[in-house]
Amino acid sequence: MTDYTVEFVGTGESITVSDKQTILKRCIEEGIAQEYSCRVGMCLACSAEIVEGDVVQPAARGLTEEEREGFALTCMARPASDLKLDRGKYPPSIEDDAAVSAEPGAAAGDD
Repeated sequence: MTDYTVEFVGTGESITVSDKQTILKRCIEEGIAQEYSCRVGMCLACSAEIVEGDVVQPAARGLTEEEREGFALTCMARPASDLKLDRGKYPPSIEDDAAVSAEPGAAAGDD
């Protein structure tokens, strides 16, 4: 078992996380306010941009293969190195969906 430092950009917060533990679980134990909802890698609420470092997250089903290179779902991600994460940053697929929903006339049920 190896421990890594996970630093959260812009907050001054950092934690030590084992390579056998998810980042979200450790945040909860340390009292760090990390958003989450489903805890199964689907909802993207716990998403963070990987600024520096690597994670292992084979069950991050909500991310595309390309998005897994730049984003971590903290409920699934385990550190593979020291990390710098920017919390509250979402992958392009969810940002694109949000932009479409915000367009005038894009109400639910419109075809």
